[in-house]
This record gives sequence, C-alpha cells and structure tokens, in this order.
Amino acid sequence: MSNNRATRNFGAAPADLEADGGQLMTGNGRPDWADDPTLDGLEVYRVGGAIRDELLGLKAREHDFVVVGATPDELHRRGFRPVGRDFPVFLHPQDNTEFALARTERKSAPGYRGFQFHTGPDVTLEQDLLRRDLTVNAMAEARDGRRIDPFDGIADLNARVLRHISPAFSEDPVRLLRLARFATRLTDFSIADETLRLCRRLVESGEVDALVPERVWQEMARAMMCPQPARFFRILRQTGALARILPELDALFGVPQNPKYHPEIDAGEHVMQVLNESARLNATLEARYACLLHDLGKALTPKAEWPSHHGHEQAGLPCVRAVSDRLRVPKACKELALLVCEHHLNAHNALELRAATVVDLIQRLDGWRRVDRFEQFLLACKADRLGRQAVRQNRRLNSDLDSEPNPHYPALDFLSHARRRTQTVPTDALIAQGKTGPQLADAIRQQRIERIRALKREISQQP
Repeated sequence: MSNNRATRNFGAAPADLEADGGQLMTGNGRPDWADDPTLDGLEVYRVGGAIRDELLGLKAREHDFVVVGATPDELHRRGFRPVGRDFPVFLHPQDNTEFALARTERKSAPGYRGFQFHTGPDVTLEQDLLRRDLTVNAMAEARDGRRIDPFDGIADLNARVLRHISPAFSEDPVRLLRLARFATRLTDFSIADETLRLCRRLVESGEVDALVPERVWQEMARAMMCPQPARFFRILRQTGALARILPELDALFGVPQNPKYHPEIDAGEHVMQVLNESARLNATLEARYACLLHDLGKALTPKAEWPSHHGHEQAGLPCVRAVSDRLRVPKACKELALLVCEHHLNAHNALELRAATVVDLIQRLDGWRRVDRFEQFLLACKADRLGRQAVRQNRRLNSDLDSEPNPHYPALDFLSHARRRTQTVPTDALIAQGKTGPQLADAIRQQRIERIRALKREISQQP
C-alpha cells in the first residue's frame, strides 16, 4: 500500500535498535501521521517495510497502515472508500492513503492468489503481522510512537539477517522473489539457513510454477535496478528457482568459455559480472535486461565445440524472444535485448570492421533515429567488456580506472563518434543532381561510408 502524502513527515530513524525484551520499543514520540482527526477512535498502526527502512536509516519508500478492531461499515461512515478486490482496503477521504483492515489468511489453492482471507474486529495486530513474510517486515508503529515487534525483527536487523516468520512462508511463491529482492537491496544482509531451506521446499513443491509473469517481472525489474543486481539471480539459483523461472539463464552456469577472453570461464558467472557492471555504469532497466540475456545462445553450443561459441549471437535470439514474451516484459526491454544479443560482438570488433559494415550496423540499430537507445546499446556492450574477469582485475590494479564511473572503451567510443559524424548528410546537392528514391538513399549511404573512412584514418594517425 503506497502513501501519497508527500508532505507528511514520518520521523527519522532512532539512534539505536534496542528493544524491550524483543517485544516493544518506544520510538521518537508521537508520529506526525497520528495527528489525523479522521483516525480518532480507531486502532491504527503503521506497519511493514517503512518501519524496517527507518530503523536502518534508509528513506522509506512506502507506508502501510492497518486498522485493528474495526469493520468496513465503520470506515464507510468516516468517508473511507473501498478499493480492495480480495480483502478490505480503503482510501483515506482526504488524500487517498490506503488503510487495510487487519486480516488472517489460509492457503486454499496453488499460487500466490490461492489464499482465503478473514477480516473482522476479532483479528489482532499480532495475527495480522504473523501472515507477513519476514521478521524485519513484521514490526508496527502505534499512534503514540510505540514500536511493536512480536517476532524479534529488531534483533534480526541488528544481526543483518533475513528470516521468515513462520512455515507458512513456503506457501506463497512471491515471498521467494521478495526475499531475493530484499537481499539484493540490503547487500550486507544474509539469509537464514532455515529460510533458504523453506525456499527450496517451496520450489520442490511446485508452488513457484504458479507464479504469474507480471509478478515475476515486477520483482525482477526492481531487483535489476539495485546496485548489485546479480545477487537476485544468484539467490534464485541457490534455491533452485532460477531453473524454473529462467531456465535459459540457469543453463549458462557450468558452460565454459575461452579463457583467453574470459578468465572467469563460466558463462553464467560472466553474465552476473556483466549485470553488476551495468549497474555500476548506471544503465537503464532496458540495458540491464539486455546484459542479462545477451549470451543466452552460449547454452545452446554443442559440448563438442566448447569453449568456443561461434554463432551464439544468432542462436540466442529465439531464447531472448521466448523469455521476453513469457515474462511479458516492456517492448523497449525486448527490443534492446534482441539488438545487444545479435550485435554485441560486432560492437566489440568495431575498429576492425569495414566502413560500410559500420554504416550498416548503425542502420540496423536505428542509431540515427533512436539515439538514446543506440547509446544504451553501447553501454550494455561496455558492461559486457568490463564484465570479463581479466578487465576487472586490471581495473583493481589501476585505481584510476577502477574509480572512473564510465571508463573509456575505444571500440565503443569509435561507434559513438561514427554515429555522430554520420548523423546528418546534406541532400540538396544530391537532389539537384536528380537523385531520388533508391539512388538518393545509396548516395547518402556512400557519403556516410566516406565519413567513416575519414574517421578511421584520423584514429590511425593518432599517437
């Protein structure tokens, strides 16, 4: 439940995370949200991730509220408007903040929608918190500022551990995705061994197969925008979920590459390094997704040809389409992923390409019309280059390179320069010569080729 009240101050993080017996904690006094007269007479708590983030000194992204001991009719009378489809959620009459009635849930069918919910004045706060996924997400803040922590979430925050609340964790496959995303966002947190065992049990039971594509993509996209997104996919693989959700990616692990170019050898490990490099380069979601899928074709190389992967670019295209269609990713993500998969080797070899081939490459990438996408293509290819262990080791030896947020890569710098140099071609003289249609197009192409040749000569003459 997101809170739209941008002007409301929810308070800073407390100086420490000490709890009273692990059960009750006094916060910073009465929180500002509690002064709302619309809530007078209601037992309301702020719950969930906002409490966790504030205790960690992070900016809270969302604010969830739960109402205990009330009925839908009572909220109706106060002007709240119902919006929940599966359980009672209401919008605040003034600012549309969401408030949910306290509820319990019971597993009734496979998948994350296979639950029956019960709401009523008899449901307690602790019962509502019990249905949540992790101890660090199951804390509440009362209107007088008290923090309620029935499952020792504060202790786990101090220990930097992500731990499930109850065995019911394994009933909802979305919780596995959320756990992986939280661990990706909170990189200094570990996952409790018993929680990982529950995740594996969830996968083995087939629950993960009931995940709907939209929810997989939602969690995956959010994780990919974290500073170290590879951890999300490593955790999925650790629990066995990657083979069920993204078998095309899982198949890369254990596939060897030529150590001359890839000292990291393992193709799956290479992709993880590339993905993290894309985040370091501050790439867009589209570029990060392209990095994730750019080498899928290597999993299809016959073992007899290992560690060579000739033609893996074309071989990977059906896999990129299959993954993108199955997860229903945005069109822009699919388009860039296909381009990077097909053309990343040409980009790496740009300085050795003939001028005409460079012009054709920019044309296939629609680089003159889709400039921003062209630059993101180059950024994804740069991450591919930087994601090789030898390059990463060299950066560590050279502190200047390692500290540079966007280090130079001559082949891609050349492509970027080539696109700019050939962006516009004057056509008045060509038209005056009577060139139209295909003849005009051929003449424009030839002028671009000549400009690329001139650029290559300039580069060859540089010291």
